[in-house]
Order: sequence, then structure tokens, then C-alpha cells
Amino acid sequence: MLNEEVITKAETAAIQIPAGNALILPEGSRIYITQKLGNTITAATDVGLVRISRVEAARAGIIPEEEGVEESDENLTLEERVWKVLGGIVDPEIPVDIVNLGLVYGVEVIPQKEGGAQVNVQMTLTAPGCTMGPHMMAEAEMGIYALDGVGGVNIEFVWDPPWNQEMMTEEARMQLGIE
Repeated sequence: MLNEEVITKAETAAIQIPAGNALILPEGSRIYITQKLGNTITAATDVGLVRISRVEAARAGIIPEEEGVEESDENLTLEERVWKVLGGIVDPEIPVDIVNLGLVYGVEVIPQKEGGAQVNVQMTLTAPGCTMGPHMMAEAEMGIYALDGVGGVNIEFVWDPPWNQEMMTEEARMQLGIE
């Protein structure tokens, strides 16, 4: 299905790359899937490259329904589910998820008296001027808010310590061919 023409069967919510602008692709749009990583697919369209969540892509008939279904999280703690969401976010310029890249510095889950939990995430970028930073932040925030038990989300970009390749997991280094 990669690089084959697909016609959307419904209006489809997408995010332009690298601008990060939200848009709706009309029903009947021609797209070409260029990448399927994490929770999203990347596709070439008449308006340029876009990212579409797998759930949205399945709903719009872009990918088979079973590829848009999330695995059950019922036995995971809220913190484990947050890490799973973050592990599904792929840096569009480096095809590796942000957890394995070492961009997530910490996750804190604080139960609230009024119910739900406040989730705080500290993360960084490979470079302070990364144009996809706001998009990755929004994707993390939306994914975490969608989890049961979340009452609030705060994503904070931090620059200390500065990111370097040593922060990547062995898996990420292998994916990128870095020794």
C-alpha cells in the first residue's frame, strides 16, 4: 500500500508537514502513503505532505480498519499509557519515535482531588529551531488528553540538558545506522 494512490472515502483531518497547519482533505482526495510509523501515516497530497492519525486514516478508508485499531491498554497504568502514546509519535524529519530518540525527559502523573490526573511531560527537540516542535507537542497533548483518567496535560519544552545522539536508545541508533 506504500506509494500507491489511495482515494479518501470521507473528509479526513490532517496536519501539513512541516508547517503544522491543521486541514481537512475533502472526500475523494488522492493521496499517496509514503510512511507508516507510530500512530500516524505520512502521505503526499495535492496540498503537499501531511500526517494523518491511523485511527482517522482507517475511518476515511485510507488504510484497513484493523491497522487503525489501538491495542488494549486496560492492564496498563496511566503513566504506562502516556509513555505508549509518546512512543507512537515519530519525529517526521528522523523516522524514529520521540521516546527512542531520547526527546522525552520525564513524565509525571499527579492525581487530582476533583478526579482525573494532571499529566506533565518534559521533552526537548533535536534542535531549538525545529519547525516540527509545535506539531509534535500538539500530537502528544491530543494523544494524552484522549486517555481515560486524564484531567489536564502540560507539555514543556526544556533545553537543559541539550539533546545529543548519545540520548538515543540502541534501537534508534540501529534504525538510523549509527554506531
